Amino acid sequence: MRREARVDAVSTTLRTTSIDRMTQSDAEAIAGWRYEPPYDFYDANSDERDLAELLDAGLRGEKYFAAHDEHGDLIGFFAFTTHDGVVNVGVGLRPDLTGLGLGLPFLERGLDFARGRFAPSGFRLTVAEFNRRAIIVYERAGFVATRSFPHDTNGGTFQFVEMECSA
Repeated sequence: MRREARVDAVSTTLRTTSIDRMTQSDAEAIAGWRYEPPYDFYDANSDERDLAELLDAGLRGEKYFAAHDEHGDLIGFFAFTTHDGVVNVGVGLRPDLTGLGLGLPFLERGLDFARGRFAPSGFRLTVAEFNRRAIIVYERAGFVATRSFPHDTNGGTFQFVEMECSA
């Protein structure tokens, strides 16, 4: 299938994406996802604690949600936690769907889901500072940078950006 046709098909599918509690099968599939450098920073196995949380249902708790397309194919995931009425958002799109212009509709679908489930006053997320591609998506969704900070992960210390938007 041509890239343009695939993007059109997937973009249309994002409108009918179902988001449900993550199953063990979903978690194991996500653990196997591999992103191209420099985005391999987000491979689940890049951080031992993140991988353990993803794969252990008890640690995963009720904050992880899987997104499936209309055919039931896993296309991404969200992690939602709440604090003082603000939902902290984690998001991941399947590697072969990144870089195709699908990030914004995928994120918007997840935020809509979170609005319905949590009725938040706002959203917050953090992103590695090098990930300009994601930062642009977040800005287009209405997020603004509120601070930059060092974070220990993936065997080193990396600069992250915290971003927020109203619900």
